[in-house]
Amino acid sequence: MTNPQFTGGAIDLGALVDRNGAGSAGKEQGSSGFEPFISVDEASVEQQVFERSMQIPVVMLIGTSRSTDSESLKAQFEKLSAGQRSFMVAYLDADTAPQVAQAMGVRVLPTVVALAGGRPVANFEGNQPANELEQWVGALVSQIGPQLQGLPDDGVPEAPAEDPRLDQATEALNAGDFDRATAVYDEILADDPANADIKQAKATVAVLKRVQGQGEPEDDVDRQLHLADREFVADDPEAAFDRLLRLVKAEPRAKERLLELLSLLEPGDPRVIAARTRLASTLF
Repeated sequence: MTNPQFTGGAIDLGALVDRNGAGSAGKEQGSSGFEPFISVDEASVEQQVFERSMQIPVVMLIGTSRSTDSESLKAQFEKLSAGQRSFMVAYLDADTAPQVAQAMGVRVLPTVVALAGGRPVANFEGNQPANELEQWVGALVSQIGPQLQGLPDDGVPEAPAEDPRLDQATEALNAGDFDRATAVYDEILADDPANADIKQAKATVAVLKRVQGQGEPEDDVDRQLHLADREFVADDPEAAFDRLLRLVKAEPRAKERLLELLSLLEPGDPRVIAARTRLASTLF
């Protein structure tokens, strides 16, 4: 992915904005009928994408049904955006709106452009793994979202009641029964597969279980992975990240463990951003 820290827009949308009338980009939009995932065309892109991006970040996916990567990324974004109001995804079919795709400088399908305040702030080309996509969107929401107007409060549904099964998971954790806690989280995820908080809780339990149930391994790589887990649990994630980053180029398991631990912190955490930047530099 490019522009992971959302420092500037690599794609110039000025021509498209001018053609459709930039003067209306700051109009207030109501929240009625808000949908987190929509399809847009040349006629609706200004109102649905540029104007909405004055309120919340908008992820614009330019793809084609002819591309399996486009369809995969579209399905991932539909799942990731469901049931939330922090960002919106707008899908544009490049086959039916080639002029828009051309105006946005699209070279590869799929291409994703994140917009805020009517301007591009980040972009990437091609498909992405689900965990990296979730991190990317999380960083967009946490870093850019607070700078925007936000959606009006009217029509916001009440927060759902907390799942009573969480009490069972807490009891299991207090008793040191990590397997039971994991089983409870699996039950919840079976009903709500997109629940990011439960996914994070389950991953945290996996780390705790490894630390509690394993002595120091004899194999050097396993030992380094184990020490990274212990450093992370001991509230020293930077030490854990440093240890794993030294290994990622030669040892795939170190990269997997690093990505797992990174997912347990907020995407906008400076330590996460620094580690992900170093990871990209190390690998590429």
